Amino acid sequence: MTDNEAPARPSPGRRVVIVDDHAMFRSGVKHDIGSRVHVVGEAEDVPSAVAAILASQPDVVLLDVHLPGGGGIEVLKQVHAIEPDVRFLALSVSDAAEDVIAVIRGGARGYVTKSISADELVDAIGRVAEGDAVFSPRLAGFVLDAFSGAIDVASVDEDLDRLSAREREVLRLIARGYAYKEIARELFISIKTVETHVSSVLRKLQLSNRHQLTRWATDRRLV
Repeated sequence: MTDNEAPARPSPGRRVVIVDDHAMFRSGVKHDIGSRVHVVGEAEDVPSAVAAILASQPDVVLLDVHLPGGGGIEVLKQVHAIEPDVRFLALSVSDAAEDVIAVIRGGARGYVTKSISADELVDAIGRVAEGDAVFSPRLAGFVLDAFSGAIDVASVDEDLDRLSAREREVLRLIARGYAYKEIARELFISIKTVETHVSSVLRKLQLSNRHQLTRWATDRRLV
């Protein structure tokens, strides 16, 4: 190489689409792993995710579970109806059993939480691109339990399908011991709205009180 020649730049890694409804999180992921993968698209909801994925044909899609327009499950469903070979790696703040089981049943190849390091995420992307299944350690147990029958997957899905996304959030926080005031602050809603959601959850699940609700969620490893 002569003095006037620039050093060769490394070739980009796996082609990746990042799907998450928080722009700052997408920017952070690109900053942390962008030198080692080729980010070919971004999306913030179901319609934009489906469009970006079909247009860019990535090796791996980093998919958030909770998205406007139907959630990560709807993205999986729509994309796989057209391009069944697209590989998805769920990347979510949620570590709840029903979210893990639902996206794996929907066709994702793995599920990791947002506490993952940049190095671990790049490794997970590479492994999923090669066809491996990748899970954060604790989450792998949910999948094994689901296949072994330790978790009644059909029952979990049927019951949870009755709840809205917001009701599920309230359910999980109630089961974790949050007071109504704390839930209101966490979700940026009023205490009255929390009370309304709790009443709706109890009615839909045919439960009588907060204690029963907590036990219901704990038995299904939703906490």
